[in-house]
Amino acid sequence: MATTTENLSSPSIENNSDEEDEGGRAAFAAQKKHKMSPPSVGTVDRPSSIRRSSLLLSPEWDMERKSLRHLGDLDDDDQIRIAYFPNIPTIQDVATNEGDDDKPAVDVSAPRRSLFKTKTHATVSSDEEWSTASVTSDSLSDFDDNDDHTVTGIWQNVPEAPPDAILGIAAAYKACEHPQKVNICVGAYRDDNGNPYVLPTVRKAEYRLLEQNEVKEYLPIEGDRDFVYCAMKFAYGREMDIENHVAAVQSLSGTGACMLGGQFLAQFWGSDHPIYVPNPTWGNHIKIFKQCGLKVRKYRYYDRSKNALDFEGMLKDIKRAKDGSIILLHACAHNPTGCDPTMEQWKEIVSLISSKSHIAFFDSAYQGFATGNSEKDAQAFRYAVSQHVPILLAQSFAKNFGLYGERVGTLSIVCGDVVQKEHIMSELRSIIRPLYSSPPRHGSSIVKTILMDPALKEEYYQECAKMAIRIKKMRKKLEEALQVAGSIHDWSHITKQIGMFAYTGMDEAMCKQLTEEFSIFLTTNGRISMAGLNNTNLTYVANAIQTVTAGKTITA
Repeated sequence: MATTTENLSSPSIENNSDEEDEGGRAAFAAQKKHKMSPPSVGTVDRPSSIRRSSLLLSPEWDMERKSLRHLGDLDDDDQIRIAYFPNIPTIQDVATNEGDDDKPAVDVSAPRRSLFKTKTHATVSSDEEWSTASVTSDSLSDFDDNDDHTVTGIWQNVPEAPPDAILGIAAAYKACEHPQKVNICVGAYRDDNGNPYVLPTVRKAEYRLLEQNEVKEYLPIEGDRDFVYCAMKFAYGREMDIENHVAAVQSLSGTGACMLGGQFLAQFWGSDHPIYVPNPTWGNHIKIFKQCGLKVRKYRYYDRSKNALDFEGMLKDIKRAKDGSIILLHACAHNPTGCDPTMEQWKEIVSLISSKSHIAFFDSAYQGFATGNSEKDAQAFRYAVSQHVPILLAQSFAKNFGLYGERVGTLSIVCGDVVQKEHIMSELRSIIRPLYSSPPRHGSSIVKTILMDPALKEEYYQECAKMAIRIKKMRKKLEEALQVAGSIHDWSHITKQIGMFAYTGMDEAMCKQLTEEFSIFLTTNGRISMAGLNNTNLTYVANAIQTVTAGKTITA
C-alpha cells in the first residue's frame, strides 16, 4: 500500500468502537443535511504525534459514494491516505442543531471540542516507520496524571486486589533458590520423582486424535454431546436414564461448573435461598457463589480438637438451615481436610436434606482418585439420586484424568422428565452463551476417546488406581517418618484421611515457620498435598514438621 499524509480541516471522527462509529455517521449526516461540503483535502506536514489506531480506523469521505469510508476497509492495492483531524465536533454539537434547518449543524467558526477526549502520541521519523507507529511508555509519561481521560489517569483509582493464596505460594516456590525446597501446596499429582504426570492413556488418546485429524471447530454451546454422555455415565452409572432425566452441559472444569450451577440457582431457585458450604471448604467456593449472588453460609464439618469429621455439628447445622436451602457437599476426598463421611453417615445426611426440602449441590473433583475406584467414589451422590433428592453435580476431570490445563468438566441437574430437561438445557445455554460461548474441545475429546474405548477405559482405571495407591502409601510413610523424627503427636488422622490432601492440624505460625526456615511451601491452614511428597523429600519434610510442632499442640 502507498501511504500519504493529509490534513482534513473539516470535521471528522476518530472511530474506535461501534458507538464512536455512530457518532461519526451522525456528524457527517448533519453535514449532508445542511449541504456542507465534504472534507476538503490539502497536503500539509504530518503532525509530530498521532495514535496508530486512528490511522487504521478513522473514516474518510468517499467522493464517489458521498459517504464515509474507513481506512481499515481498504484493500492491499489501495492507496492509504492518512488523515489528521485537528477539529472534531461533539455528538452534542450535532444533536443540538440537527433539527433546525436555519442553523448549521456545526458552527465551523467556533473552537470545537473533541467528541472523545483522546490524546495521541507516537513518534516517527520516516515514512517507513509511519505505518507502524505505536504508543510507547515514554509517550505515556508525557500525559497529565490528573486528567481522568488519559490512559494514565483513567485507571488510577483501581485498587490492587489481594493475591490468590495458592497461586502466590506457587510463585514464591518457583522463585526460591533453596536446594531442598518442597512444594506441598499445589493440588496436582506428581510422580515418585516429583514431576508432573501425564497418564499413558491420555497420550494414547492424543495420538489417536492426531491420526484422525481432529478438527478445531467450535463446539455447541452445551459442549461435545458424546463427551457429556460419557461423563454422565461415568458419574451416575450405567443404569441412569441420562436421556430423560439429566440436563448436562460441558463446563470449564469444576470451577466453571460451580459458577454455572450457582448462576442457575440464583436465577431459578432464588437468591433468598442461601447456600451452605462446609467449614472449611475449597477457598474458591465462597468467592464463586457470592459472585453468583447467593448468600453464602457455613455448616460445621471438621473438628480440629479431634482432627476428625464433626458429624453431629454438620447434622445440626443442616437441620437448622431454612427449608429449601442449598447444601454444598464434596462428593469424595474433601478439600482441604481429606475427611469424608462413611456411607452410613451419607445416608443420614441425605435423609436429613430430603426432610428439609434442601437442594444438594455435589462437587465431584476426585472421582476415582480418592479410593482408586470410580464407582465407590460416586456412591454418595448416586444414593442421593436414588432417594429422589434434587441434586446438581459439578464434575471435574482435572485430577482424575490429569487434565489440569485442559479445563474439562460438566454441570448436570437431575430432572423429573424430558420436558424439564429441555427447559433447563435452554436456560443453561442462555447462561453459557454470554460467558464463554462454547467450551474448549481438546480435553473433552481426550476423555471421550478413553471412555468410549473399552480397552483404553480399563487401562485408565488401572492408572487412576495407581495414583490413588501412591498417595495412600505416602500417607503411611509420612506418619512413620514423623515417629522416626521423634514426634510424640498422634498423626493417625493423616492415614485415616483420603484423597490428595491431608489436614495436618498445624496452625498458621507453624506453616509460616516451615516456609521461612525450611523452604517448605504450603497453605497456612495446615493442608498439605500428599502428591508433593516422595521418597526423596519425605524425611526432610518430616524432620521439619517435627521441629515446628515439638512441644506444641496440633489440635485446636
